[in-house]
Amino acid sequence: MELRSFRSLARELHGERLFMKVFRVITLIGALVLMPALAFGAKININKAGVQTLQELDGVGPSKAQAIVTYRERNGRFQALTDLTKVRGIGEQTLDANRDQIAVQ
Repeated sequence: MELRSFRSLARELHGERLFMKVFRVITLIGALVLMPALAFGAKININKAGVQTLQELDGVGPSKAQAIVTYRERNGRFQALTDLTKVRGIGEQTLDANRDQIAVQ
């Protein structure tokens, strides 16, 4: 009887390990599906992005990111990528460094 219980326990433990491996894979796949910007390199929409997201851009820290959001709130949506240079602290150099990472939608 004890031997049988030991075998059952061993199968149970093996099943739990397998379950955890499957769970990790499913979690990873879910993260990739739910975060397409990270998974597939989607562009950052400067008309919708928040301060945290904007800080992912090259040369954009907390103060510049906040300046972009503030400008957008006061002046409305950006119509073109070049409108970003109207934001204090954002020049042609910053725009050029991020052209491939941003979009106006």
